[in-house]
Amino acid sequence: MVAATLASDGFVVFPHDPAVRRWADAAFDVAHDVLKRPGERRHGGTWFVGVDALPNAPDGSIGNVPLHGAWMDHVPRPCRWHRAQLSVVFPGYPQQDPNETDAAHRYRVNRDAAHVDGLLPEGPARRRHLREPHSFVLGLPLDSVTASPLVVWPGSHRIIGAAFTRAFAGLDPAHMADVDVTDTYQSARRDVFAHCARQEIIAVPGQAILLHRHLLHGVSPWGDHTITTARMMAYFRPIGAMKNWLN
Repeated sequence: MVAATLASDGFVVFPHDPAVRRWADAAFDVAHDVLKRPGERRHGGTWFVGVDALPNAPDGSIGNVPLHGAWMDHVPRPCRWHRAQLSVVFPGYPQQDPNETDAAHRYRVNRDAAHVDGLLPEGPARRRHLREPHSFVLGLPLDSVTASPLVVWPGSHRIIGAAFTRAFAGLDPAHMADVDVTDTYQSARRDVFAHCARQEIIAVPGQAILLHRHLLHGVSPWGDHTITTARMMAYFRPIGAMKNWLN
């Protein structure tokens, strides 16, 4: 059932699991200290980026609480878990940073900053290259705040995957990162917006959200002004072999 849903939709939201909840509670306990790191807030202070910010151990545990859950049966487990991202969205997200273009800000507001992880912008023109071939994306909610949820486009992984299969056709995986994929990426995103329905994912501590690595996803602007508490998520994105990224 999980494999079929991943294949068709590109994501699965797992039901509440006590083991996942214990890990989320342990991560939440240390999150407030992590938030004191300087220079991590963007978009007018409304988003704490928090890449590699959570102090989990190489086995994924945090505060001696193991990283575990039903989702583990459906992913390739890395030999070593990277430090998870602590992504925190604050009320009013997103504000426009002084160095952010109007077009980039509009895209964040109107299209939820929709993206595929691992396609990194480089240079003054911010041309995209596949530098981080993730195996999967795992989101673990650390609180029950519903404002500014994760957004996905079900089925978008098939459009993205097909576009990059064409772009990398016949290419040695060792050279895939050298290819400027900006035009391919932007065209595929437009195709997704035209053919896939936007969906917000509301999940709480104890649940896990597993995303296909090609799935287009983003973060909704803060919509409920009666909610004044930040929303916290932990993300794992293990790096896999470049040759497996298209599979």
